[in-house]
Amino acid sequence: ASSVWAQVEAHTESAGLRTMLRAPLSRGMASAAGKVVVAPRRRSRLALRAPIQLTETAAERIKELLDRRRESGGGDDGPAALRVGVKTRGCSGMSYTMNYATEKKKLDEEVVEHGVTVWIDSAALMHIVGTTMDYVEDDLSAEFIFHNPNAEGSCGCGESFTTKPLDIGRADG
Repeated sequence: ASSVWAQVEAHTESAGLRTMLRAPLSRGMASAAGKVVVAPRRRSRLALRAPIQLTETAAERIKELLDRRRESGGGDDGPAALRVGVKTRGCSGMSYTMNYATEKKKLDEEVVEHGVTVWIDSAALMHIVGTTMDYVEDDLSAEFIFHNPNAEGSCGCGESFTTKPLDIGRADG
């Protein structure tokens, strides 16, 4: 029985877990199913990457839009942030939405970059995680551009996109 416990301890140590096994080792295996207490893992000290990245030009434009909206709305009653989401529409299935927001919803993800706040709608998070939001101006247009690594395709006009299906819970094989 002691060799079995040595294997369990070796396995948990190799997995980075610290365990305390509370069971008498002298009895047989049937009675050795004691309580296993796993010490909580320490959080990584690495900073987590934001679900969406903003370029400086996108942040400058968002700041301009929020400031203009606050001025027209009477000061402090204006929007606190921009909320980014997706809706089912368009040729390819989904399109981005951007709205002024005064309050953060319970499950919104907050991104603060280059001095502006953007809230990501929780329903959109899995479709846009890893996206870089940019603002581009040229002679004919000015628009926000989303560089989305999850986009599998888009329509000809570029207004809607399709994402890859999630493979959560599928076994390779």
